[in-house]
Amino acid sequence: MTDRPTIDTDSQAWWSAVQDRTLMVNACRACGKTSLYVRPFCPHCWSEDVALAPASGRARLYTWSVVHQNAAPFDACTPYLLAMVDLEEGPRLMTVVQDCRAEDLRAEMEMEIAFRTDDDGFVIPVFRPANAE
Repeated sequence: MTDRPTIDTDSQAWWSAVQDRTLMVNACRACGKTSLYVRPFCPHCWSEDVALAPASGRARLYTWSVVHQNAAPFDACTPYLLAMVDLEEGPRLMTVVQDCRAEDLRAEMEMEIAFRTDDDGFVIPVFRPANAE
């Protein structure tokens, strides 16, 4: 069995969009800033006038680590590249990097969304180098 994120009322629409292979950010209509994680208010100006908006799927690599050991059920997936990417829209997102060796990663590397479909059909947003085929 694959572990799943906790999907609550606030994140349900975000995860539904991910299942359709669309990455979204929280956009504030009051101050114009974007954020992640999805929540019913803007963390910048505290306005409740927020809505999901599509993200480009482009990002820059901020930092990363190779995970060699993790708690079950993730051990079967090790090693993997855990990363923080800065989305083109501004928010920073924790993700997994695919289609790249750790030694080929570099800070500020251009990344792009590459959705992963797990065995049970659940879709997870992951990233890969922008020039990966």
